[in-house]
Amino acid sequence: MTNITDVKELTHFIGGKMISGESGRFSEVFNPATGEVIAKVPLASSNEVKDAIKKAVASFPAWRDLSVAKRAEIVLNFRNLLKENKDKVIELICIESGKTEEDAMGEITRGLESVDLAINAPHFMKGEYSVNVGGQINAYSAKYPLGVVAAISPFNFPIMVPLAQTSMAVAVGNAVILKSSERVPMTALYISELWKEAGLPDGIWTVINGDKEAVNELLENPVVQAISFVGSTPVAHYIYETGAKYGKRVVALGGGKNNMVVMPDADLEQVANAFISAGYGAASQRCMAISTLMPIGQETADRLVEILKEKIDRLKVGAFSEGADYGPVISAQAKENIIKAVDRSEEEGATIVCDGRNKDITKNDKGFFLAPTLLDHVKPGMKIYEEEVFGPVRNIVRVDTLEEAIKLINQQELANGVTIYTNNGLAARKFTTEIDVGMVGVNVPIPIPVGYHNFAGFKGSRFGDGQMFGPDQARFYTKTKTVSERWLSASENSSLSFAFPSNK
Repeated sequence: MTNITDVKELTHFIGGKMISGESGRFSEVFNPATGEVIAKVPLASSNEVKDAIKKAVASFPAWRDLSVAKRAEIVLNFRNLLKENKDKVIELICIESGKTEEDAMGEITRGLESVDLAINAPHFMKGEYSVNVGGQINAYSAKYPLGVVAAISPFNFPIMVPLAQTSMAVAVGNAVILKSSERVPMTALYISELWKEAGLPDGIWTVINGDKEAVNELLENPVVQAISFVGSTPVAHYIYETGAKYGKRVVALGGGKNNMVVMPDADLEQVANAFISAGYGAASQRCMAISTLMPIGQETADRLVEILKEKIDRLKVGAFSEGADYGPVISAQAKENIIKAVDRSEEEGATIVCDGRNKDITKNDKGFFLAPTLLDHVKPGMKIYEEEVFGPVRNIVRVDTLEEAIKLINQQELANGVTIYTNNGLAARKFTTEIDVGMVGVNVPIPIPVGYHNFAGFKGSRFGDGQMFGPDQARFYTKTKTVSERWLSASENSSLSFAFPSNK
């Protein structure tokens, strides 16, 4: 393996410049497809984060005071540059996250939806005005940016999630600090260059690389007004509790344990294809990946298992340049933990339909590859049923009725996404009405909303009152000021009164 002293040393992006780290602490960045160290990324100290925040504070007033139309123009410039340089972005995503080129392109496309929505910031910044609400008083509300805000993004979407977290925040007038995942820092640093080229003033966009020390400074620093987080549920809970303790506006999105319910009337060939793509795409490293298949009735389950086994065994796992269906998981530790989860599930009584542990690419390749595994006869109470597995291990839970499926899903702690496959409108309506999950699909394998609809799960999948994607981003990153005004004439008589103001 490459010696870390021989690899490229990355930077932070502070005050419009690439700035070397000063803490002396670094983390290795791997190419998951080769297992090689490709860079070392500095881990910022709290003092470095404080310095970045100071630069953001200094830059904020001029950006706030710039017309919203001009801010939207700069966001549009950024969008055009991102499209022009998409091949470079795809290359970076593939190298540092292990995604296939097709998946990386899909991620960019979805990320652009958030940028497109942010270009419409002038619309979302509109206030309200009322004439003569009483006593010749006019009332109006106006939206203002919060100030300095921060986003903490995960490794599994190096560009889509950061764009969803930050595009609207920039457009409505905030100074944004992105703490990208230290596992995939190169993409975030590259788009920093695009923001600068687009005309964004120095200090309005900052990228800090770091670990818990940097995160805690963002959470505790009184200048930072809001925190957006996407990651695992335990960390999301910590981010929410800590940020709220320090008086911040927080939205923290956690993990998912997403189910696909299959009615007996569904086309099982279509279901199988949908489940495999939604379950194993991106090596299952998506919070909206389908984790569990719930066929209704034993006959439906038996037929599906037969179809799935043949299709899953044909999946091609490999590096992005090899025409693979999906690539590696993010790290050697992740791979080890996923294999342990399969071992434990077998001990608990699950049946192995497809076993990826003993495939050649899993055992012998230097990259962090895992061939696909499918478990049948998984039951509530098993650890793999209760917990999110961020890797290509999927489950089948057999149920007898739609009511049983709804009950089991509603009892789960995580409630990010769910879908049902059926041709029965009444069954679909019952499911969408009774299911207690944030994002619901009907014959849609991954029910991720488009960028102009809000995105968030329920229960343990979301902490805080904000959402990712959609118009709620504009609300989350602005504050509303309401003004009541009256202009008195010189002749107007005003008498002393202690009564509570009211419209008589």
